[in-house]
Amino acid sequence: MAKQGGKAGAKADKAGGRKLVASNRKARHDYHIEDVYEAGLVLTGTEVKALRAGRASLVDGFATISDDGEMWLEGVHIPEYVSGTWTNHAPRRRRKLLLHRHEIIRISQDTSSTGLTIVPLSLYFVDGRAKVEIAVARGKKLYDKRQALRERQDNREAQRAMSRKEAM
Repeated sequence: MAKQGGKAGAKADKAGGRKLVASNRKARHDYHIEDVYEAGLVLTGTEVKALRAGRASLVDGFATISDDGEMWLEGVHIPEYVSGTWTNHAPRRRRKLLLHRHEIIRISQDTSSTGLTIVPLSLYFVDGRAKVEIAVARGKKLYDKRQALRERQDNREAQRAMSRKEAM
């Protein structure tokens, strides 16, 4: 189980030893999630230190598969480490994802159909190792987003009505 230290900005999940660094809540709003995978990340030292400080943004992130069968995470912003020197990293550089070959092949086959993309959902530490949760997702239409918001609002109102009735 991971240490439950007092790092600023990072949240710890006691059940699985997961320490959440960043999550992409907008992805679940903008996409229908088809499949979810956990991948390792190839990082430099200053990137790891910046992540341990709880600083990252997955909002503009996406993943691509190169011609040689490697998967890359692009557009994810990990700001420069504050105490870093000339060895600091570029904030939006491409980062290699570590997956099994059969997983990369399956994701490649899934995304070959139109309308599917690979988006990062969350970035976290598991037993001291940086992991990213990626999803094969299909973009939602505007009316799908409206319908999801309406359903969520209706469920909230129903829960409020039920709690008021129980309180009486």
